[in-house]
Amino acid sequence: MSGVSSAVPVPGPPPAAPAYVRIVKGTKTYKSKRGDVLALAEVDLEILQGEFLSIVGPSGCGKSTLMRCVAGLAPISGGEIQVKGARVDGPAKDLGIVFQRDLLLDWRSVIDNVLLAVEFSGRAMPNARERAVGILTKVGLGDFLDRYPWELSGGMRQRAAICRALVTDPPALLMDEPFGALDALTRDDLNAELQAVWMESRKTVLFITHSIGEAVFLSDRVAVMSPKPGRILETIDVDLPRPRALSVRDSPEFAKVTARIRQVLASSGAIKAG
Repeated sequence: MSGVSSAVPVPGPPPAAPAYVRIVKGTKTYKSKRGDVLALAEVDLEILQGEFLSIVGPSGCGKSTLMRCVAGLAPISGGEIQVKGARVDGPAKDLGIVFQRDLLLDWRSVIDNVLLAVEFSGRAMPNARERAVGILTKVGLGDFLDRYPWELSGGMRQRAAICRALVTDPPALLMDEPFGALDALTRDDLNAELQAVWMESRKTVLFITHSIGEAVFLSDRVAVMSPKPGRILETIDVDLPRPRALSVRDSPEFAKVTARIRQVLASSGAIKAG
């Protein structure tokens, strides 16, 4: 799956695409005996249906907190978050979530780990095992269905975690630095594979990352967050044709987008301007 064909223009979501996720003045405050901590400050952001949107920002700026709030895993303190037009007031049932740690259960085989998402969903899926086998095969794990997580490499484990998020066919994926702990070569490979999976399914994706290059390679748009308390400084379009070969990172067009993101971060004091 990591092979990428020659680039052809593939349009992103049309301008009139509806907002799948809408965050309006989203604020999050953590209570503490040492004093309240403001993590998010009136975040305004829309993610269009079928869009791949990444969020980049400095460590501790609230990227993961924002994703948890969208997933309904943490309540916001002010403002509103809507998914498909409905206010988020608890854990969402129709979102696939991938964390930085794969969170696989060592006593369950690879395919049983993937099917765990079906068990938790409470949905009747007669073809669940067939679908799980198909997804695992597509990402190169077809020969490892009955292996256990401790028998896999880090990249293989993260592939399994992504398959677990996809097996119930959720309309949207939330991904919190899923490749952050991997080596550079494995990360590149999984970036290419994730792009291929997204182009086939066109799910709505919210992707959290520290890597500017990764965000630009994968995304239709990149939202840049300020240092804590986090807010959206700017949302930048990535107008590069798909599928994107990894070599696109050497192009002037790619460099222009990454330079703009760095400029926004530098203006906020998140990175040094030099």
